[in-house]
Amino acid sequence: MSSELISILVLVVVFVIATTRSINMGALAFAAAFAVGELVADLDADGIFAGFPGDLFVVLVGVTYLFAIARANGTTDWLVHAAIRLVRGRVALIPWVMFAITGALTAIGAVSPAAVAIVAPIALSFASRYGISPLLMGAMVVHGAQAGGFSPISIYGSIVNGIVEREKLPGNELALFLASLLVNLVIAGVVFVLFGGLKLWTQGAVATGTGTGTEAGDSGNSGGTEKQRPEPNGTGTSPAPTSPSPTAITTTATTTPRPDAPPDIRLTPARVTTLVALVALVVAVLAFDLDAGLTAITLAVVLSAAWPEDSKKAVGQIAWPTVLVICGVLTYVGVLEEMGTITWAGEGVSDIGVPLLSAVLLCYIGAIVSAFASSVGIMGALIPLAVPFLAEGDVGAVAMVAAFAVSATVVDVSPFSTNGALVLAAAPDVDRERFFRQLMVYGGIVVAAVPAVVWLVLVVPGWG
Repeated sequence: MSSELISILVLVVVFVIATTRSINMGALAFAAAFAVGELVADLDADGIFAGFPGDLFVVLVGVTYLFAIARANGTTDWLVHAAIRLVRGRVALIPWVMFAITGALTAIGAVSPAAVAIVAPIALSFASRYGISPLLMGAMVVHGAQAGGFSPISIYGSIVNGIVEREKLPGNELALFLASLLVNLVIAGVVFVLFGGLKLWTQGAVATGTGTGTEAGDSGNSGGTEKQRPEPNGTGTSPAPTSPSPTAITTTATTTPRPDAPPDIRLTPARVTTLVALVALVVAVLAFDLDAGLTAITLAVVLSAAWPEDSKKAVGQIAWPTVLVICGVLTYVGVLEEMGTITWAGEGVSDIGVPLLSAVLLCYIGAIVSAFASSVGIMGALIPLAVPFLAEGDVGAVAMVAAFAVSATVVDVSPFSTNGALVLAAAPDVDRERFFRQLMVYGGIVVAAVPAVVWLVLVVPGWG
């Protein structure tokens, strides 16, 4: 049995054990990386750790740290209510607002994970307060980021168009952008319908107040808060569950105030400074191309120094189990890349000799690998592998590149990808293990369905 096949089988075993036993998948993946790296690939510790996603580790820690402080001092509550006022209290429009914001950010040049890191904590705080499925809100944020991700001036678009030009393949920047935009827009619409979005319309509008403590959900003076339910011990009330089943959604039409709502949502010095920090994060990432994780940690430290009481619990609210899962799995994927398993699989597909079959298999390889690794990396590795059969002219190069690019990025809702990990880490007050499973199942459905659909729609008709 080849070493490449052994490494793939070990990955399957890791998933099976993690899903049947109460063992953190990241810890299992670290052990597997050590065993396969040392015994099969003959890698030393440096070779194994070469795949450790240090940048993603810092992004996860930094962003969740900063937004934990923002939650502690009430800034996220202020942002949630500002969003409600923006759409005149129509809760059902907020997921689409978040979709549009992340799409606009990536379209004008933000790296997709940076846009998700900025928007996801705010979006999921809103979902928590108003009983929206976190899966619905998280998916809308990620698919929004990918919808704008291939504009001609975006990072992904520039990279893919550059690869196409370097390989001397026919290209069409607008077709690539529109393919990603339309596919993600359609998926977002399906997600909105299936995961409770239509029920949000039946709620009508919630009270928006004046921005001085009378908004819906405040413990103050006006009606309109989240639907209440008994505490497990029967001694009080609590908001509707924040991690409902994909089709379950609660309403927001009672007059009982939230017991855990902030006393008001006025702008205090701490909140104003936190808002300035969040704006600074956006500017630093988009305008100056600074690292989102390092910038977020720096801003969080500044806020912690100024208001230690608000932030003393923030470090404990960093999603450490999620960090372990993501870093462990991606370290193992790094071992796969180091030992050539990814290239081995791609070359095997390209050698099949049936262009349409090779095309759909490459789309699936791009989707599967990208669900656990860098989307940009896999596009850079596999698009050149498709050059030989694209050069034959049996498959349209423009359509194939678009189908492959969409397949390799639409799966970023997986909890093992950077975007999915950010969504998982940013969700407040959820059963994180349950939410992890929901994201994993949803990501699996996307991996299974989308490559075949884009292949049928774009490649088989011979566009481009």
